[in-house]
Amino acid sequence: MPLDPPAKVKSPILGLTQAHLVELLAEWQEPAYRAAQILEWVFKRRVLSFDDMTNLSRSLRAKLAEHFTLRSMTYSSVTGSHDTTRKFLFKLHDGRYVETVLIPANPSLYGEASDRLTLCVSSQVGCAYDCKFCASGLAGFTRNLSAGEIVEQIVQVEAIAQDRIDNLVFMGMGEPLANFTHLLHAIECLNAPWGVGIGARHMTVSTSGVAPNIKKLADFPLQVRLAISLHGASNEVREMIMPVNRKHPLEELFEALAYWNNRRNQRLTFEFILIAGVNDSLDQARLLAKAAKSLLAKVNLIPYNTVEGLSWERPSEARQDAFHAVLLNAGVTATLRREKGHDIAAACGQLRLKQETAEGIIDSVIPAKRITIGAGAA
Repeated sequence: MPLDPPAKVKSPILGLTQAHLVELLAEWQEPAYRAAQILEWVFKRRVLSFDDMTNLSRSLRAKLAEHFTLRSMTYSSVTGSHDTTRKFLFKLHDGRYVETVLIPANPSLYGEASDRLTLCVSSQVGCAYDCKFCASGLAGFTRNLSAGEIVEQIVQVEAIAQDRIDNLVFMGMGEPLANFTHLLHAIECLNAPWGVGIGARHMTVSTSGVAPNIKKLADFPLQVRLAISLHGASNEVREMIMPVNRKHPLEELFEALAYWNNRRNQRLTFEFILIAGVNDSLDQARLLAKAAKSLLAKVNLIPYNTVEGLSWERPSEARQDAFHAVLLNAGVTATLRREKGHDIAAACGQLRLKQETAEGIIDSVIPAKRITIGAGAA
């Protein structure tokens, strides 16, 4: 008996920009004003069935349902923390999982007091960049998320939490700038008045240092913020932690950041995870202070978050304070963030990794890949 053909995978409609939708409607010989009606149902009313779009013709609703899905991922579980940080696990259409972390009433990335509801969003399933402190890449890279899958994380969490997200950080699983096109489409949908309506300055893209795409992001018209996962203030130390540094060393990264500064009226943030005996020396602190002052960057110090399967440890609080003091004494704006969510394995990828391992997905559904980011890598 012949096997049934595989079911068609419908695209998440949440990833369509207004321009894309207008173009599609023209192909379907539908008037352009239908785009605004559809987007109203999708983003403002957030209906769960195309049949609920009652001001559209039945034929148009049927065509939308044939090509698109209103929800492409399934809420799987939530892990809560005593400090109200919550970590959501979503199952994708292909059986893979992504994590999204909700951080209420958290000091912002920029050192200011804040009562924002912050969501840490994933951009890929797994990660190819193999940062040595991170759980996301332990099983390698599987695939990019679509723009719709990125946007849907926000829409789903708002529905579950019954609250509005007003601050986003693309700092979850994956390297956002390695999924550049889908990231920009998602940001447009998240920012636009016809979309989710989150201000661009309330979105932060965090990158391990993909220098060419930092320059491209600098030319993007929306004024999103930029955070650099630095974690080493010299090439020698950074390469121990961040393999991307072999392809884009600090000299190239800092040149791209200078380009960013020339086009943006906002300050960079350096993320710096403190790892005992690796990058927590006062010499590293002094080099970090020099770089931060040169690039007018703020520094966010984060004590290492324990990752199951990795042997590194966080420095003592006295060591953390001494490192912090070097930056402050040099006139650098720096915060020491003893993070929320440490008790719920909030290191990106841990919850997903455990779930996929338990289900045998990592080895049997889609073989994971690890890409070496070296001098000759693409």
